[in-house]
Amino acid sequence: MDFVSGLCCRECGRTYPAEALHVCDFCFGPLEVTYDYDRVGSVMTRQRIESGPRSIWRYRDLLPVADASPVDLGAGFTPLVRADRLAAELGLGELWIKDDTANPTGSFKDRVVSVALTKARQLGFKTAACASTGNLANSVAAHAARAGMDSVVLIPHDLELAKVTMTAVYGGRVIAVEGSYDDVNRLCAELTSEQPSWAFVNVNVRTYYAEGSKTLAFEIAEQLGWSAPDHVVVPIGSGSQLTKVAKGFGELWKVGILDEAPSVRISGAQADGCSPVATAFSEGTDTIRPVKPHTIAKSLAIGNPADGFYALDAVRSSGGSCASVTDGEIVEAIGLLARTEGIFAETAGGVTIATLAKLAQQGVVRADERVVALVTGHGLKTVEALAGTVGPTVTIAPTLEAFDEVMAASDQQCAGRARSGVDGTAFAAEETETRSAR
Repeated sequence: MDFVSGLCCRECGRTYPAEALHVCDFCFGPLEVTYDYDRVGSVMTRQRIESGPRSIWRYRDLLPVADASPVDLGAGFTPLVRADRLAAELGLGELWIKDDTANPTGSFKDRVVSVALTKARQLGFKTAACASTGNLANSVAAHAARAGMDSVVLIPHDLELAKVTMTAVYGGRVIAVEGSYDDVNRLCAELTSEQPSWAFVNVNVRTYYAEGSKTLAFEIAEQLGWSAPDHVVVPIGSGSQLTKVAKGFGELWKVGILDEAPSVRISGAQADGCSPVATAFSEGTDTIRPVKPHTIAKSLAIGNPADGFYALDAVRSSGGSCASVTDGEIVEAIGLLARTEGIFAETAGGVTIATLAKLAQQGVVRADERVVALVTGHGLKTVEALAGTVGPTVTIAPTLEAFDEVMAASDQQCAGRARSGVDGTAFAAEETETRSAR
């Protein structure tokens, strides 16, 4: 069943049919999908959701596509990991990691692309295209291959090798553009009018594409026993993900899935080298000033975020915060998450965890809150960021004597740390994926 009532301008409120539109003809504001929530609430129940597929499509009643066979690689239903060791390190109480590294192409972009290409196919498009900092390119190429569609992805010329390789292997066209993501995005905006038969997932079908991010909120609530957390920390690139997570919690309340109205504080995370939203927040202004990105967190390196204003508004209206962190702090946070919880995050995940640590230290994220941090991509995509910081502990000769000598030295070091009170073995490792109904 399709419960979409149409599209609505987020600025002036004008309404449009559910077609391949993304900006308002009158004020050029962005369009958003609207739903008949009364009709959704009449059919959507916890039982209906729990009996659905183990993917984002278990929430199809609140997605903008009616298709019995969506373009689906299995995105969603990713682990929500209880992070007690990390919480202890940061001085927090109940902390969870939403681990979207487990998605088919290793990032949360599989959620939005599954929705976007299903809608694009429904609208009659044959070619999938996008501007991307890497993760979106991976996902568009993979989902297009699955759907039998052609793909054309445009990327910055200096993208991480793993992301380029992972895009090209699916057989579509990969075009590297000299310049930043913002240069690539401008080119795609021009190409949209030149190639009207192409579905640019983050341009002319962006309205539908963005709705896939709501499933993060849906899953978190379901995995927490159909209740909302107190605080969520979300990385900011374009700002779309953060706004849709906020929308998702509200929609579950509107259709009667949650027993209590959610009061979720939402905080944003950016890198110092590309922090237009965090800067606006700290300065107390509504003006998002574009910047030229310079950070290892390339998946968040969007200097002119399309949804920056709306992300800023969502943070402020929820009582959350927004902060940025250095490249050094990002690398340290990647290691911290890996050694405490066994999750290897890409640089965007390092931004989230480093920001979480900063906000915890400032008392913004509190120990009495149930906190969820979003880790949106796998670390194997950005191994360059860790160059020179990780590697073999030691190299030895192939003899028992050499091994015993190294282990003895290591044991002495551990004993010394234990005597000085810094032995990390006092914390019990626990990785728990919760689900209310299994």
